[in-house]
Amino acid sequence: MRDFGLIAAVVCVDSPPMTATGTTSSSGSTAPERSLNQRMDALARANQIRIQRAQLKRDLKSGRRSIHSLLLEPPEYVETAKVFDMLLAVPKYGRVKVNKILVHCRIAPSKTIGGLSERQRSELISLLRH
Repeated sequence: MRDFGLIAAVVCVDSPPMTATGTTSSSGSTAPERSLNQRMDALARANQIRIQRAQLKRDLKSGRRSIHSLLLEPPEYVETAKVFDMLLAVPKYGRVKVNKILVHCRIAPSKTIGGLSERQRSELISLLRH
């Protein structure tokens, strides 16, 4: 009878220590440092975009703005908004209906308005007109 014992191997890896979030503590490929003015300008731009998108969603909800015109000629501030979020702002469109539309048009839920291909954009517009 043979005795197969457990063999323990210790492997030493020269890598940076892990932090509590599971990432390494070295900053190999981080964005360049921003000055306080640059950070404040970016924050102001982001806040302005949030305000404009909130107003757009209110306009979609009230019917003052159509989703068709938004998809055909999206303003710059809505280019990075998710298609899913904009469709949710349209009356009578909930999560289930929006998901069905996106699946039918082969659009990922994380797709942005600016990232839509011409096929996706035209298919989405024609589907929403019915």
